[in-house]
Amino acid sequence: MRVLGIETSCDETAAAVVEDGRRVRSNVIHSQVAIHAPFRGVVPEVASRDHLRQIVPVVDRALREAGTPLDQVDGIAVTLGPGLIGSLLVGIQFAKGLALATGKPLVGIDHLEAHVMASFLVPDREPPAFPHLALAVSGGHTSLYRVAAPGRLERLGKTRDDAAGEAFDKAAAMLGLPYPGGVSIERAAEGHRTDAVTLPRPFLKEGLEMSFSGLKTALRRHLEMLRHPPDPQETGEIAAAFQEAVVDVLVTKTCRAAQETGVQEVVLAGGVSANRRLRERMAEALEREGRRIHLLPLSLCTDNAAMIAGLGTRYLFGDLAGAQAPRGLEMEPYTRAGGGTR
Repeated sequence: MRVLGIETSCDETAAAVVEDGRRVRSNVIHSQVAIHAPFRGVVPEVASRDHLRQIVPVVDRALREAGTPLDQVDGIAVTLGPGLIGSLLVGIQFAKGLALATGKPLVGIDHLEAHVMASFLVPDREPPAFPHLALAVSGGHTSLYRVAAPGRLERLGKTRDDAAGEAFDKAAAMLGLPYPGGVSIERAAEGHRTDAVTLPRPFLKEGLEMSFSGLKTALRRHLEMLRHPPDPQETGEIAAAFQEAVVDVLVTKTCRAAQETGVQEVVLAGGVSANRRLRERMAEALEREGRRIHLLPLSLCTDNAAMIAGLGTRYLFGDLAGAQAPRGLEMEPYTRAGGGTR
């Protein structure tokens, strides 16, 4: 079975073809970073308009690279949410038009569930066993899930305010570093001490909830106390300290969740999971506890359509066929089982 996936939840226009829910035949991503860089963040209206310009060529390229004409596609999967409403509508309406014109079955996919299940798209690695833990960490979301089975996710904790990726973007802006902030912070921090600047770790000793707004405030106060723009050395030390604070929180909460649930395997997913320091620290911490970590290829960390097509295969033709796809993992509370949301 070959499924065409379409993803337009934020600022990437993406399309992919996945075969039998595991083999990625194509994974095309058009990034809008250059368009939004002058604004140091995603402008929703600008994002929507660029999706309109790019959706046709991106889908055409994905089909061409997969060697799969549209009439040979067995089904279509599209991101239903969460995301920017204007961006989502471009992908959803385009997918609905394709389905209507071709008679192919269509399924809406939850963006976060797709991130969590992307680890099943690495055919040369053994996929995670159920139940397992998943940390979905990106510019818009930072949440911990216990994944009991395909389609059965229980949220254990999340950020109470800003997502980790958003915190990186705002920190980079304060330091005068380019957008996107996560990449800039990581590059600036390389080779610098992580303890040259003291920054807080909010909620580090409390439960599984997280918070990053106070960390941003602490950074701003530190910069105000400098009374001068930081030089390159100071910028590197501040970036390293900020990155370490975020990583400390994410690693501590993930290890605590693994201990409390007793799971032996952990999936690290989402755009921020591409951060080298987070990957290193998370792997070291979990391996010390005798747990297995699943790190995704960088192409599957950021927003992509392969994860949409892969999960869409399950809902259209696989073990979740006939089940109701989730309507948003960030809804409170969220547990999906037995084909319904409750």
